[in-house]
Amino acid sequence: MNNTITDVPGIRVGHATHAKALTGCTVVLCDRARGRGAVGGVDQRGGAPGTRETDLLRPRHLVKEVHAVLLAGGSAFGLAAADGVVRYLEERRAGFNARVVRVPIVPAAILFDLDVGDPSVRPDAEMGYAACQAASNGPVAAGNVGAGTGATVGKILGMGHAMKGGLGTASVDLGGGLVVGALVAVNAFGDVIDPVNGRIVAGARKVRGEGFADTLATMRGFVGKTILRFAASAGNTVIGVVATNARLTKDEANKVAQMAHDGLARAVRPAHTLYDGDTLFTLAMGAKQADVNLIGAYAAEVVAQAIVRAARAAEGIPGFPAATDYKDKQA
Repeated sequence: MNNTITDVPGIRVGHATHAKALTGCTVVLCDRARGRGAVGGVDQRGGAPGTRETDLLRPRHLVKEVHAVLLAGGSAFGLAAADGVVRYLEERRAGFNARVVRVPIVPAAILFDLDVGDPSVRPDAEMGYAACQAASNGPVAAGNVGAGTGATVGKILGMGHAMKGGLGTASVDLGGGLVVGALVAVNAFGDVIDPVNGRIVAGARKVRGEGFADTLATMRGFVGKTILRFAASAGNTVIGVVATNARLTKDEANKVAQMAHDGLARAVRPAHTLYDGDTLFTLAMGAKQADVNLIGAYAAEVVAQAIVRAARAAEGIPGFPAATDYKDKQA
């Protein structure tokens, strides 16, 4: 166990990072025999999503398996990186059997990082392909990498008072070889909270003096006003993947994605606003029999852990200090 999502057998993760432009993408690949994928699910709760291939993951739709999930920066432009993942998988004959060709199914979600770094550089098909080439089942790098490269958090007082977000991951061994893992890119409007002690890890900084402004408390000052007029951007989100080697139906995979959002709400305050595109995917690799309630409960746990680790692993960039720079400076 390396305490990352690749503890789930058959899961590989790869990053493509543009350190100068401060953007990137991360791919989660499902390696199963004969080009098969994982049973997929999704739950989208934020008011400003940017996604691809999410409808087919819902119950009552034909396709049950997906072959990878892509998380990317670049706003809507970054969805193009999924084309590179599709090309990589097609070359390896992985995909839905449409008789004349196998069609790789690659759901994707993006975050808005165009106000950090160079907005003219966005993840594209080449970066998506490169992320696949870099994928491995080893420990997953966190912080300023892949989809978390340009991520920021705590934006209610504008970008001048925001902090660096990032990419995080965690896993849990439930015994008997049953594993649940999560990988999350944290670019939230709100603050990152440690659920263990309720303290802010990273978020909006005070206008005067040191310490955290506390987004939830700050919102009380906007009674009768529209927050977006003052906040930096409507482009925020937490996007991520929960993976397990449990055997789940499509309905159950969607239920796990739904329950996983409880972890998001524990570690981001406030969560699921109109200014966030919060989206979580589930990948069930199908090797172990397990109760969906058990998987969903621990999906929430590892999502919360991954979010906190994303903030703690992040490194500050010009104008955006990280949690390591703001340690113990509470509101």
